[in-house]
Amino acid sequence: MNLKLILNIFAALGVVLNVQAQKRSFTIGLVAKSQSNPVFQAARIGATDAARDLGRKHGIEIKIDWRTPNEEDAQKQAEAIEQLVLAGADGIAVSCSDANKLTDAINSAVKNGVPVATFDSDAPNSKRFVTYAIDDVKCGERVLEELAGFMGGTGIVAILAGNQNAPNLQKRVQGVKNAAKKYPGITIRDVYYHKETPQDAAAKVEQVMQANPDISGWAMVGGWPLFTDNALKWQPGTVKCVSVDALPPELAYLRSGHVQLLLAQQVYEWGYRSVEHLINKIHLRKDPSSVKDVSALVPVTRENVDEFARNWEKWLPK
Repeated sequence: MNLKLILNIFAALGVVLNVQAQKRSFTIGLVAKSQSNPVFQAARIGATDAARDLGRKHGIEIKIDWRTPNEEDAQKQAEAIEQLVLAGADGIAVSCSDANKLTDAINSAVKNGVPVATFDSDAPNSKRFVTYAIDDVKCGERVLEELAGFMGGTGIVAILAGNQNAPNLQKRVQGVKNAAKKYPGITIRDVYYHKETPQDAAAKVEQVMQANPDISGWAMVGGWPLFTDNALKWQPGTVKCVSVDALPPELAYLRSGHVQLLLAQQVYEWGYRSVEHLINKIHLRKDPSSVKDVSALVPVTRENVDEFARNWEKWLPK
């Protein structure tokens, strides 16, 4: 290799390094399912904290561009992703309300040089480079196993399942059904879907209980009705309930005995870890060791509820 060629190679490398060195500010788009759901408010705080912490750590500026629809709407999420790409976002994190409707938008963003991470709810057939979430099938299995324990292995169970099109919730429902096969004394009455608002969820529970007074257990793959007051009309302990999520309003049902166990997702980490993955990729040029970054569930009981509740002092804005 002659000297001129070597010098040209180093000159080219120098240009690349200089361009990278000049990039000291990054914008991360955050597209959650809905602004009205507190779990995504906590994710937003997590993302903001990650931007602050990682900015200080790496000597860069990180901005969070929050583009979440007021209520669940996959089409609006897809439009938000397109708008973020046009606005020059360096990376995008999204919780998918409907994987089918978001896959093309994600793939288009990646094609245009904007890496995408998913959290909470994945689009597995898209070109996202990482997903941070619980194992939804195992989550559903655990909900039923814990519920069966409280029910003594016998009784009629209703599954509360939220948005029928959300892939993460579909997997949790499948997990509940899988685990139920291990308990011959447990009968699944049905799966009940609803809009993911506290009011719609509470109304669905009340409607189902009026039509099916023999139901003795609720497997809630999301805790939507527990965001409202007096959503569970039964006397504490007469109907057993295990639910995913453990937000402040839900903790009251645990304390009252209407709910026996809450399985908390690490919702603050949805935002924090997503930003961390994106900064690793776009700034440090590091890919995750695996496409699936699995988040553990945190069991919350009457014994540790007060300790867990203190987390929300930083996870939700005042």
